[in-house]
Amino acid sequence: MRCFRPPTNKAASKAAAGEEKRQAKQSQQVSRDDRAAVEAGAQQDSKYQLSRIMRPDDANIVGNVHGGIILKMIEEAGCIVGTRHCNTQTGDRCLAALVRVEKTEFLSPMFIGEVAHVTAEITYTSKHSLEVQVKVLAENILTGTKKLANKAALWYVPCSLKNVNKVMDVPPIKYASEVQEQQGRKRYEAQKLERLETKARTEKVLPPPLNPGDPPKEKHTVGFSQSSLIHLVGPSDCTLHSYVHGGVTMKLMDEVAGIVAFRHCNTNIVTASVDAINFHRKIDKGCVVTVTGRLTYVSKRSMEIEVLVDASSLVEADQYRAVSAFFTFISLDKDNKPLPVPPLMIDGEEEQRRSKEGEARYLQSKAKRLADREPQPE
Repeated sequence: MRCFRPPTNKAASKAAAGEEKRQAKQSQQVSRDDRAAVEAGAQQDSKYQLSRIMRPDDANIVGNVHGGIILKMIEEAGCIVGTRHCNTQTGDRCLAALVRVEKTEFLSPMFIGEVAHVTAEITYTSKHSLEVQVKVLAENILTGTKKLANKAALWYVPCSLKNVNKVMDVPPIKYASEVQEQQGRKRYEAQKLERLETKARTEKVLPPPLNPGDPPKEKHTVGFSQSSLIHLVGPSDCTLHSYVHGGVTMKLMDEVAGIVAFRHCNTNIVTASVDAINFHRKIDKGCVVTVTGRLTYVSKRSMEIEVLVDASSLVEADQYRAVSAFFTFISLDKDNKPLPVPPLMIDGEEEQRRSKEGEARYLQSKAKRLADREPQPE
Protein backbone atom coordinates (compact mmCIF):
# COMPACT_ATOMS: atom_id res chain seq x y z
CA MET A 1 0.00 0.00 0.00
CA ARG A 2 1.36 3.44 -0.96
CA CYS A 3 1.38 6.19 1.60
CA PHE A 4 0.73 9.89 0.91
CA ARG A 5 3.70 12.07 1.87
CA PRO A 6 2.95 15.79 2.30
CA PRO A 7 5.17 18.20 0.33
CA THR A 8 8.09 19.89 2.01
CA ASN A 9 7.86 23.57 3.09
CA LYS A 10 10.01 24.62 0.14
CA ALA A 11 7.84 22.75 -2.35
CA ALA A 12 4.65 24.09 -0.77
CA SER A 13 5.90 27.69 -0.95
CA LYS A 14 6.85 27.27 -4.59
CA ALA A 15 3.45 25.79 -5.40
CA ALA A 16 1.66 28.62 -3.55
CA ALA A 17 3.67 31.26 -5.37
CA GLY A 18 2.83 29.66 -8.69
CA GLU A 19 -0.87 29.57 -7.81
CA GLU A 20 -0.88 33.26 -6.81
CA LYS A 21 0.84 34.20 -10.05
CA ARG A 22 -1.68 32.18 -12.05
CA GLN A 23 -4.63 33.79 -10.23
CA ALA A 24 -3.19 37.29 -10.70
CA LYS A 25 -2.77 36.69 -14.42
CA GLN A 26 -6.29 35.31 -14.63
CA SER A 27 -7.64 38.33 -12.72
CA GLN A 28 -5.92 40.74 -15.11
CA GLN A 29 -7.41 38.86 -18.06
CA VAL A 30 -10.90 38.97 -16.50
CA SER A 31 -10.49 42.69 -15.83
CA ARG A 32 -9.51 43.31 -19.46
CA ASP A 33 -12.41 41.16 -20.64
CA ASP A 34 -14.81 43.07 -18.34
CA ARG A 35 -13.63 46.42 -19.68
CA ALA A 36 -13.95 45.18 -23.25
CA ALA A 37 -17.42 43.82 -22.50
CA VAL A 38 -18.49 47.14 -20.97
CA GLU A 39 -17.21 49.08 -23.99
CA ALA A 40 -18.83 46.63 -26.39
CA GLY A 41 -22.05 46.75 -24.41
CA ALA A 42 -22.03 50.54 -24.43
CA GLN A 43 -21.74 50.55 -28.22
CA GLN A 44 -24.35 47.79 -28.62
CA ASP A 45 -26.79 49.54 -26.26
CA SER A 46 -26.55 52.84 -28.17
CA LYS A 47 -29.33 51.66 -30.53
CA TYR A 48 -32.79 50.21 -29.87
CA GLN A 49 -35.95 49.40 -31.83
CA LEU A 50 -39.51 48.74 -30.74
CA SER A 51 -42.48 47.83 -32.92
CA ARG A 52 -46.23 47.85 -32.32
CA ILE A 53 -49.35 47.51 -34.45
CA MET A 54 -51.69 50.49 -34.37
CA ARG A 55 -55.07 49.68 -32.80
CA PRO A 56 -58.43 51.46 -33.07
CA ASP A 57 -57.97 53.12 -29.66
CA ASP A 58 -54.74 54.71 -30.97
CA ALA A 59 -56.57 56.70 -33.66
CA ASN A 60 -59.29 59.27 -34.21
CA ILE A 61 -62.70 58.47 -35.67
CA VAL A 62 -61.41 58.49 -39.27
CA GLY A 63 -58.47 56.16 -38.59
CA ASN A 64 -55.54 58.61 -38.30
CA VAL A 65 -53.22 57.61 -35.44
CA HIS A 66 -53.00 60.35 -32.79
CA GLY A 67 -49.73 62.25 -32.75
CA GLY A 68 -49.61 61.80 -28.98
CA ILE A 69 -49.43 58.00 -29.41
CA ILE A 70 -46.41 58.38 -31.70
CA LEU A 71 -44.75 60.85 -29.32
CA LYS A 72 -45.25 58.44 -26.42
CA MET A 73 -43.62 55.58 -28.36
CA ILE A 74 -40.73 57.85 -29.39
CA GLU A 75 -40.10 58.78 -25.76
CA GLU A 76 -40.29 55.16 -24.59
CA ALA A 77 -37.66 54.08 -27.14
CA GLY A 78 -35.43 57.01 -26.20
CA CYS A 79 -35.76 56.28 -22.48
CA ILE A 80 -34.88 52.60 -22.97
CA VAL A 81 -31.77 53.21 -25.07
CA GLY A 82 -30.63 56.06 -22.81
CA THR A 83 -31.13 54.08 -19.59
CA ARG A 84 -29.36 51.02 -20.99
CA HIS A 85 -26.38 53.07 -22.12
CA CYS A 86 -26.00 54.97 -18.85
CA ASN A 87 -26.03 51.71 -16.84
CA THR A 88 -23.08 50.19 -18.72
CA GLN A 89 -20.74 51.82 -16.19
CA THR A 90 -20.16 51.16 -12.50
CA GLY A 91 -21.81 53.24 -9.78
CA ASP A 92 -25.41 54.04 -8.92
CA ARG A 93 -28.08 52.53 -11.14
CA CYS A 94 -29.91 55.30 -12.98
CA LEU A 95 -32.87 56.12 -15.21
CA ALA A 96 -32.71 58.44 -18.25
CA ALA A 97 -35.04 61.41 -17.67
CA LEU A 98 -36.38 63.41 -20.62
CA VAL A 99 -35.51 67.13 -20.52
CA ARG A 100 -36.15 68.30 -24.09
CA VAL A 101 -37.59 67.21 -27.43
CA GLU A 102 -36.37 69.05 -30.52
CA LYS A 103 -38.70 69.92 -33.40
CA THR A 104 -40.54 66.76 -34.43
CA GLU A 105 -41.82 66.37 -37.98
CA PHE A 106 -44.87 64.23 -38.78
CA LEU A 107 -43.90 63.43 -42.36
CA SER A 108 -46.80 61.16 -43.31
CA PRO A 109 -49.94 59.96 -41.51
CA MET A 110 -50.17 56.56 -39.86
CA PHE A 111 -53.35 54.48 -39.86
CA ILE A 112 -55.03 51.70 -37.90
CA GLY A 113 -53.53 48.32 -38.79
CA GLU A 114 -50.10 49.64 -39.74
CA VAL A 115 -47.04 48.67 -37.71
CA ALA A 116 -44.91 51.43 -36.21
CA HIS A 117 -41.18 50.62 -36.13
CA VAL A 118 -39.46 53.07 -33.78
CA THR A 119 -35.64 53.14 -33.95
CA ALA A 120 -33.71 55.15 -31.36
CA GLU A 121 -29.95 55.77 -31.52
CA ILE A 122 -27.63 57.76 -29.26
CA THR A 123 -25.85 60.31 -31.45
CA TYR A 124 -24.08 62.55 -28.90
CA THR A 125 -23.06 62.45 -25.24
CA SER A 126 -21.86 65.23 -22.97
CA LYS A 127 -20.75 64.79 -19.37
CA HIS A 128 -24.30 64.76 -17.99
CA SER A 129 -26.64 64.42 -20.99
CA LEU A 130 -27.19 62.45 -24.17
CA GLU A 131 -28.93 63.09 -27.48
CA VAL A 132 -31.13 60.37 -28.97
CA GLN A 133 -32.20 60.51 -32.62
CA VAL A 134 -35.44 58.64 -33.37
CA LYS A 135 -37.03 57.56 -36.64
CA VAL A 136 -40.49 56.04 -37.04
CA LEU A 137 -41.36 53.83 -40.02
CA ALA A 138 -44.97 52.91 -40.80
CA GLU A 139 -45.33 49.45 -42.35
CA ASN A 140 -48.35 48.19 -44.26
CA ILE A 141 -48.24 44.51 -43.25
CA LEU A 142 -50.52 43.53 -46.16
CA THR A 143 -48.14 44.82 -48.83
CA GLY A 144 -44.87 45.06 -46.90
CA THR A 145 -44.33 48.67 -47.96
CA LYS A 146 -42.74 51.07 -45.47
CA LYS A 147 -42.71 54.85 -45.27
CA LEU A 148 -40.89 57.32 -43.03
CA ALA A 149 -43.55 58.74 -40.71
CA ASN A 150 -41.62 60.71 -38.07
CA LYS A 151 -38.22 62.05 -37.10
CA ALA A 152 -37.27 63.45 -33.70
CA ALA A 153 -34.31 64.32 -31.48
CA LEU A 154 -34.56 64.00 -27.68
CA TRP A 155 -32.25 64.97 -24.81
CA TYR A 156 -31.98 62.96 -21.59
CA VAL A 157 -30.09 63.21 -18.31
CA PRO A 158 -29.41 60.13 -16.12
CA CYS A 159 -30.85 60.41 -12.59
CA SER A 160 -29.71 58.12 -9.79
CA LEU A 161 -32.28 55.64 -8.49
CA LYS A 162 -31.02 56.35 -4.96
CA ASN A 163 -31.43 60.12 -5.26
CA VAL A 164 -33.56 61.58 -8.06
CA ASN A 165 -31.78 64.95 -7.78
CA LYS A 166 -28.35 63.39 -8.40
CA VAL A 167 -27.37 63.54 -12.07
CA MET A 168 -24.96 60.80 -13.07
CA ASP A 169 -22.10 60.94 -15.58
CA VAL A 170 -22.83 59.66 -19.08
CA PRO A 171 -20.50 57.06 -20.65
CA PRO A 172 -19.03 58.50 -23.87
CA ILE A 173 -19.83 56.98 -27.23
CA LYS A 174 -17.49 56.43 -30.17
CA TYR A 175 -18.06 58.76 -33.11
CA ALA A 176 -17.62 57.80 -36.74
CA SER A 177 -15.60 60.98 -37.31
CA GLU A 178 -14.43 64.15 -35.59
CA VAL A 179 -16.90 66.14 -37.68
CA GLN A 180 -19.79 64.09 -36.28
CA GLU A 181 -18.66 64.87 -32.74
CA GLN A 182 -18.33 68.60 -33.50
CA GLN A 183 -21.81 68.73 -35.02
CA GLY A 184 -23.22 67.01 -31.94
CA ARG A 185 -21.48 69.50 -29.66
CA LYS A 186 -23.03 72.40 -31.61
CA ARG A 187 -26.50 70.88 -31.21
CA TYR A 188 -25.85 70.42 -27.50
CA GLU A 189 -24.83 74.05 -26.96
CA ALA A 190 -27.75 75.35 -29.03
CA GLN A 191 -30.41 73.38 -27.15
CA LYS A 192 -28.86 74.29 -23.80
CA LEU A 193 -29.15 78.00 -24.58
CA GLU A 194 -32.67 77.73 -25.98
CA ARG A 195 -33.92 75.82 -22.93
CA LEU A 196 -32.83 78.69 -20.67
CA GLU A 197 -34.45 81.30 -22.94
CA THR A 198 -37.72 79.33 -23.22
CA LYS A 199 -37.96 78.88 -19.46
CA ALA A 200 -37.62 82.63 -18.95
CA ARG A 201 -40.46 83.32 -21.40
CA THR A 202 -42.97 80.94 -19.82
CA GLU A 203 -42.69 81.41 -16.07
CA LYS A 204 -46.10 83.07 -15.72
CA VAL A 205 -48.81 80.52 -14.88
CA LEU A 206 -51.97 80.73 -17.01
CA PRO A 207 -55.23 81.85 -15.38
CA PRO A 208 -57.81 79.11 -14.73
CA PRO A 209 -60.13 78.14 -17.62
CA LEU A 210 -63.38 80.01 -18.14
CA ASN A 211 -66.41 79.01 -16.13
CA PRO A 212 -69.20 77.26 -18.07
CA GLY A 213 -71.55 80.06 -17.04
CA ASP A 214 -69.48 82.78 -18.72
CA PRO A 215 -70.85 84.25 -21.98
CA PRO A 216 -69.70 82.33 -25.09
CA LYS A 217 -66.78 83.64 -27.10
CA GLU A 218 -67.06 84.53 -30.78
CA LYS A 219 -66.07 81.74 -33.20
CA HIS A 220 -62.52 81.68 -34.59
CA THR A 221 -61.16 83.74 -31.72
CA VAL A 222 -58.40 82.58 -29.36
CA GLY A 223 -60.81 82.40 -26.45
CA PHE A 224 -63.37 80.32 -28.36
CA SER A 225 -61.02 77.39 -29.00
CA GLN A 226 -58.77 77.65 -25.93
CA SER A 227 -59.04 74.38 -23.99
CA SER A 228 -57.74 72.86 -20.77
CA LEU A 229 -57.42 69.34 -19.44
CA ILE A 230 -56.99 68.56 -15.74
CA HIS A 231 -55.31 65.27 -14.83
CA LEU A 232 -54.43 63.71 -11.47
CA VAL A 233 -51.07 61.95 -11.76
CA GLY A 234 -51.32 58.29 -10.73
CA PRO A 235 -48.79 55.44 -10.35
CA SER A 236 -49.35 54.20 -13.92
CA ASP A 237 -48.20 57.59 -15.25
CA CYS A 238 -44.87 57.48 -13.42
CA THR A 239 -41.32 56.19 -13.65
CA LEU A 240 -39.40 54.28 -10.97
CA HIS A 241 -38.65 57.67 -9.45
CA SER A 242 -42.39 58.40 -9.03
CA TYR A 243 -42.42 61.32 -11.46
CA VAL A 244 -44.36 61.47 -14.73
CA HIS A 245 -43.05 59.83 -17.90
CA GLY A 246 -42.27 62.42 -20.57
CA GLY A 247 -44.30 60.40 -23.07
CA VAL A 248 -47.42 60.58 -20.88
CA THR A 249 -47.12 64.38 -20.69
CA MET A 250 -46.62 64.71 -24.44
CA LYS A 251 -49.69 62.56 -25.12
CA LEU A 252 -51.84 64.82 -22.93
CA MET A 253 -50.42 67.89 -24.66
CA ASP A 254 -51.23 66.50 -28.11
CA GLU A 255 -54.79 65.69 -27.01
CA VAL A 256 -55.40 69.26 -25.83
CA ALA A 257 -53.81 70.75 -28.95
CA GLY A 258 -56.06 68.51 -31.06
CA ILE A 259 -59.17 69.75 -29.24
CA VAL A 260 -58.13 73.37 -29.86
CA ALA A 261 -57.55 72.69 -33.57
CA PHE A 262 -60.86 70.82 -33.93
CA ARG A 263 -62.83 73.62 -32.25
CA HIS A 264 -61.31 76.16 -34.63
CA CYS A 265 -61.84 74.13 -37.85
CA ASN A 266 -64.60 71.66 -36.97
CA THR A 267 -63.01 69.16 -39.40
CA ASN A 268 -60.66 66.18 -39.24
CA ILE A 269 -57.30 67.44 -37.94
CA VAL A 270 -53.87 65.81 -37.54
CA THR A 271 -50.56 66.76 -35.95
CA ALA A 272 -48.14 68.11 -38.57
CA SER A 273 -45.17 68.93 -36.33
CA VAL A 274 -44.14 69.76 -32.79
CA ASP A 275 -41.70 72.53 -32.00
CA ALA A 276 -39.18 72.02 -29.21
CA ILE A 277 -40.77 70.61 -26.04
CA ASN A 278 -39.01 71.83 -22.92
CA PHE A 279 -39.38 69.97 -19.63
CA HIS A 280 -38.64 72.68 -17.07
CA ARG A 281 -39.46 70.77 -13.87
CA LYS A 282 -40.43 67.24 -12.91
CA ILE A 283 -44.06 66.39 -12.09
CA ASP A 284 -44.41 64.13 -9.06
CA LYS A 285 -46.94 61.39 -8.45
CA GLY A 286 -50.08 62.80 -6.82
CA CYS A 287 -49.79 66.21 -8.48
CA VAL A 288 -52.63 67.80 -10.44
CA VAL A 289 -51.58 68.90 -13.92
CA THR A 290 -53.46 71.48 -15.97
CA VAL A 291 -52.70 71.22 -19.69
CA THR A 292 -53.84 74.34 -21.57
CA GLY A 293 -53.75 74.97 -25.32
CA ARG A 294 -54.42 78.17 -27.23
CA LEU A 295 -54.05 79.26 -30.84
CA THR A 296 -51.18 81.66 -31.50
CA TYR A 297 -50.98 81.81 -35.31
CA VAL A 298 -52.96 80.53 -38.30
CA SER A 299 -51.69 80.35 -41.88
CA LYS A 300 -53.76 79.34 -44.90
CA ARG A 301 -53.36 75.61 -44.19
CA SER A 302 -51.93 75.22 -40.68
CA MET A 303 -52.49 76.23 -37.05
CA GLU A 304 -49.85 76.83 -34.39
CA ILE A 305 -51.04 75.99 -30.88
CA GLU A 306 -49.12 76.85 -27.73
CA VAL A 307 -49.49 74.15 -25.08
CA LEU A 308 -48.50 74.82 -21.46
CA VAL A 309 -48.45 72.31 -18.62
CA ASP A 310 -48.79 73.66 -15.07
CA ALA A 311 -48.48 71.39 -12.05
CA SER A 312 -49.65 71.82 -8.47
CA SER A 313 -49.39 69.71 -5.35
CA LEU A 314 -52.49 68.60 -3.47
CA VAL A 315 -50.77 69.07 -0.11
CA GLU A 316 -48.49 72.07 -0.72
CA ALA A 317 -49.22 75.53 -2.11
CA ASP A 318 -46.86 75.13 -5.03
CA GLN A 319 -47.92 75.76 -8.62
CA TYR A 320 -45.34 75.91 -11.39
CA ARG A 321 -44.76 75.68 -15.12
CA ALA A 322 -43.58 72.14 -15.90
CA VAL A 323 -43.59 71.83 -19.71
CA SER A 324 -44.13 74.09 -22.74
CA ALA A 325 -44.27 73.55 -26.51
CA PHE A 326 -45.81 74.63 -29.82
CA PHE A 327 -47.84 72.13 -31.87
CA THR A 328 -48.76 72.58 -35.53
CA PHE A 329 -51.96 70.98 -36.87
CA ILE A 330 -53.49 70.81 -40.33
CA SER A 331 -57.07 70.30 -41.44
CA LEU A 332 -57.94 67.36 -43.74
CA ASP A 333 -60.89 66.38 -45.90
CA LYS A 334 -62.36 62.86 -46.15
CA ASP A 335 -59.57 61.89 -48.61
CA ASN A 336 -56.84 63.13 -46.22
CA LYS A 337 -56.12 66.15 -48.44
CA PRO A 338 -55.27 69.50 -46.76
CA LEU A 339 -58.12 71.96 -46.34
CA PRO A 340 -57.94 75.75 -45.90
CA VAL A 341 -57.99 76.88 -42.26
CA PRO A 342 -60.35 79.64 -41.09
CA PRO A 343 -58.40 82.83 -40.25
CA LEU A 344 -57.81 83.63 -36.57
CA MET A 345 -59.46 86.76 -35.16
CA ILE A 346 -56.90 88.62 -33.04
CA ASP A 347 -57.98 90.71 -30.05
CA GLY A 348 -55.62 92.81 -27.94
CA GLU A 349 -51.89 93.53 -27.81
CA GLU A 350 -50.98 90.22 -26.13
CA GLU A 351 -52.63 88.11 -28.83
CA GLN A 352 -51.10 90.35 -31.50
CA ARG A 353 -47.62 89.80 -30.04
CA ARG A 354 -48.06 86.02 -29.89
CA SER A 355 -49.38 85.99 -33.46
CA LYS A 356 -46.34 87.87 -34.79
CA GLU A 357 -43.99 85.51 -32.95
CA GLY A 358 -45.91 82.55 -34.36
CA GLU A 359 -45.70 83.94 -37.88
CA ALA A 360 -41.93 84.30 -37.50
CA ARG A 361 -41.66 80.65 -36.43
CA TYR A 362 -43.87 79.59 -39.34
CA LEU A 363 -41.76 81.45 -41.91
CA GLN A 364 -38.55 80.11 -40.42
CA SER A 365 -39.84 76.56 -40.51
CA LYS A 366 -41.09 77.00 -44.09
CA ALA A 367 -37.70 78.33 -45.21
CA LYS A 368 -35.95 75.38 -43.59
CA ARG A 369 -38.23 72.88 -45.33
CA LEU A 370 -37.56 74.50 -48.71
CA ALA A 371 -33.81 74.49 -48.05
CA ASP A 372 -33.91 70.79 -47.15
CA ARG A 373 -35.65 69.96 -50.43
CA GLU A 374 -32.99 71.68 -52.55
CA PRO A 375 -30.40 69.28 -54.00
CA GLN A 376 -27.09 69.43 -52.16
CA PRO A 377 -23.90 70.04 -54.21
CA GLU A 378 -21.74 66.96 -54.62
